[in-house]
Amino acid sequence: MKNKILKISILSVFTLGVLTSCERELDQVSYSQIPLDEAMTKEANFTQAINGAYSAIKGSGYFSTDTGNQIIVPDLTTDNLIVNPQGRQSNFTAYNWSFSSNNGSVTGLFTQAYFVISRANVPLKYISNLPAGTFRNNIEGHARAVRAAAHFDLVRAYCKIPTQSADANASLGIPYITEFNPLENNVTRNLTVAQVYDNIISDLNFAVNNITENPADKSKFSKAAIYGLLSRVYLYKGDYNNAITAGNASIALSPSVGARANFTNIWASNNVDGVLLKILNSTQENVTVGVAYQQGATATAGSIRSEYVVPKSLNDLYTTTDIRKSAYIRTASYQGSQRNHVIKWAFNTGGGTPLNVVEPKYLRTAEVYLNVAEAAFKSGNETLANSLLNTLKAQRYSPYVSVNLTGAALNAEIMLQRRLELAFENDRFYTFKRLGLTMQRTGEGPNVDGTGTASVVQTILPSDTRWQWPIPQSTINVTPAFQQNPGY
Repeated sequence: MKNKILKISILSVFTLGVLTSCERELDQVSYSQIPLDEAMTKEANFTQAINGAYSAIKGSGYFSTDTGNQIIVPDLTTDNLIVNPQGRQSNFTAYNWSFSSNNGSVTGLFTQAYFVISRANVPLKYISNLPAGTFRNNIEGHARAVRAAAHFDLVRAYCKIPTQSADANASLGIPYITEFNPLENNVTRNLTVAQVYDNIISDLNFAVNNITENPADKSKFSKAAIYGLLSRVYLYKGDYNNAITAGNASIALSPSVGARANFTNIWASNNVDGVLLKILNSTQENVTVGVAYQQGATATAGSIRSEYVVPKSLNDLYTTTDIRKSAYIRTASYQGSQRNHVIKWAFNTGGGTPLNVVEPKYLRTAEVYLNVAEAAFKSGNETLANSLLNTLKAQRYSPYVSVNLTGAALNAEIMLQRRLELAFENDRFYTFKRLGLTMQRTGEGPNVDGTGTASVVQTILPSDTRWQWPIPQSTINVTPAFQQNPGY
């Protein structure tokens, strides 16, 4: 049998039959690399494998490059962004909802998320090489947390969301890959959406009970981050009682939503106030996370050439007393045209990195507050929902006076604050989708006064099959049993 030779630091495999160029089967042992079976006997290599799984989250399809970047795709497919005619037209296929089986790479998430899963499964394959105890439990906990997170990112994008429609739970899910097997090419979609969610929750519950707590390290899952992610998963599942329980557990461990005084620096430096999980980035890695939005911005002033800009209607929802407006948006001219530009991912002045090289925030406490507030409202606990909203808003508006809302007004405020807080942060598309809402653009153009050419696509109905993104044809070509989504 051939000996599989891999260097742990560049382990690069993708299940479902797709292999990348860094993985090879060799007949001899390289002087610079060691067999995987031999390497995965040392604690240091398990730690390195876990680091590699986290690092893969910022790869192409997740948070790097422009096309398919999850920092922008969920916003440009909805009413949060308008294409700028002065830009390069990157991501225009997604903006125009022109999804098809042959351009599945328009959202490179499918390939990259399974790549992350493959990396997470490596230490799990060899976990029995470690003696029972705290270190082994911690490694398994982190691997299963990363695996669960990537599967959740996949299932919400490529499958129906349980709260989306009555038939969603029994509809077609995705494979839940639990074994490292890069040569597998006979994977089928044999799970329902409900079963995928059950697997995700099982992995996260194991992780939260077994990881070694290090809340100061925001680059890896802490207990607060896992509970926070569980609040998101349960909210999507429609299990509002558990969403509240998990969210409250997260908030108890990490209560700050990001103080108003620190908020701008959360985006413009390495400040982690209110951050539960971030993905490391540096000048050595030089991953241009923000390039999907713009080029040419400077930290102080100067012209900005944006790919997509903020519509007047959304810009106006941020009042002058809202710290998020200056942290997220800058109104500036490019070649004589005034636009509302997204600068949320442009600068890291604290770290001194180049333009657009920032650390993605995968999960923040503010979202957990919003998850619990929404779940509490739907469970009839308006007191809790108001309390959480007021705590969040007190750190966003100055001055701010607490209010107590009821009924439709309270629900509308929860949805408004979710839009304002998580704009340009991988949420808006999924909010429409999970609530089964019609995506309705406003008909505005890209200019600051709302004039200019509007999008051709203005309305997407809840019944549209394009809410479930297409499985890349390249995957089906090498894994023929893998079923394409209906409508493609």
